[in-house]
Amino acid sequence: MRKVLAILAPLAILAFALPAEADAPGVAAAALSAKTVAARSKALSELESQKAVDPLAAYAAGAVEFLVALEKLGAGLHRHGFESPQSFIVPLMRLPIPENPNPEPLTYESFRQILVDFHDAMAQSAASLAMVPKDADIGVVVDLANVGIDLNEDGSIAPDETIAAIIASLANGGTSPPDAPPALVFRFDRADGYWLQGYANFLMAQTDFWLAHDFHLAFDQSFQMLFPKAKLPMQDTLVPPDNGASSIFASEWRIADFISYVHLINWPVVEPERRKAARRELLETIRLSREDWKAIRAEKDNDREWLPGPQQDGTNQLTGLKVTEQEVRAWHTALQMAEDLLEGRKLLPHFRFADKGINMKRFFDEPRTFDLVLSITGPGIVPYLEKGPIISSAEWSALQQQFGRVGFLTFALWAN
Repeated sequence: MRKVLAILAPLAILAFALPAEADAPGVAAAALSAKTVAARSKALSELESQKAVDPLAAYAAGAVEFLVALEKLGAGLHRHGFESPQSFIVPLMRLPIPENPNPEPLTYESFRQILVDFHDAMAQSAASLAMVPKDADIGVVVDLANVGIDLNEDGSIAPDETIAAIIASLANGGTSPPDAPPALVFRFDRADGYWLQGYANFLMAQTDFWLAHDFHLAFDQSFQMLFPKAKLPMQDTLVPPDNGASSIFASEWRIADFISYVHLINWPVVEPERRKAARRELLETIRLSREDWKAIRAEKDNDREWLPGPQQDGTNQLTGLKVTEQEVRAWHTALQMAEDLLEGRKLLPHFRFADKGINMKRFFDEPRTFDLVLSITGPGIVPYLEKGPIISSAEWSALQQQFGRVGFLTFALWAN
């Protein structure tokens, strides 16, 4: 379930059957039920022309733009013959990209452009969602079998490309989904707009962190594990003729490439402003999560909730989980802890240094070469060490225990 949530939590808000009293619903429904990319683009253009004056249009436009951002990423990966590593380590790249028998060659510069396009499309989604007033009365019913993304770039959205089918595929470990995926219908409200906007910022932060650095050497020497037929520099030397299993941990040569990748995470800073932006985007994610929970707590109904509050009985039909008051309080504690770290008010502990901690604000705002291994072993984070209040392992352990059988990670992926 964690694997499903990791990639599909952002997808679940993307299909609407909108109320009849507004002007935007018909156009939004057309955009989100479109069976071709061209039809969706036409409807999205109409939504964008209305969003400055119609909160529902802004809400729907932001959701469709989120869809478009994910589709841009999927299309870029498909174009170059991406093979999913089927690993929780890279959850966003678990999208079930169809096989491309004739992939185009991929260069480092082209891959960076895929990330730039993804980031900018996410930023557009976040900007549209930010236009929705706090007190907007939003109520939209979502059928995940009625919306999808064009994963194979053929211009159409087929039944096996719907969100429900993608969920079923991921739940089956990446295998083909059943002929009739289970029904997944939710009613999304104002709170869920904050939720989706928060996810957009979270994904932007991850992308900005990558783009802040030069990872050219890692790309050239290890990315054939993801793009085995895209004419990368090491393809002819290191990729076996039959490729083998696509999962990193079921393929010896991919394990070797993954080890190379980790070793090669020694990335000089080339766009320092992006590393600074990543911190701001993470702080915005925290702010939006608080707004989300404030809106959830104010809800009086209990109608097919995507993220229910403790006052809303029943379990979520996708996760099978019920949110408790204890978990909500613990989540707010986690948000405060994360904010304190990102603002430098508290320091991140490191096992090598008993009396000092890492100032994460300076880590982002005073960027230096990022070396993963040296950061883990100690030398790489020495420039950011300070004396001050350090978050203890006991605090963290006590917080994790508040999430019971759900687990902190599962809750975080769901609740954002």
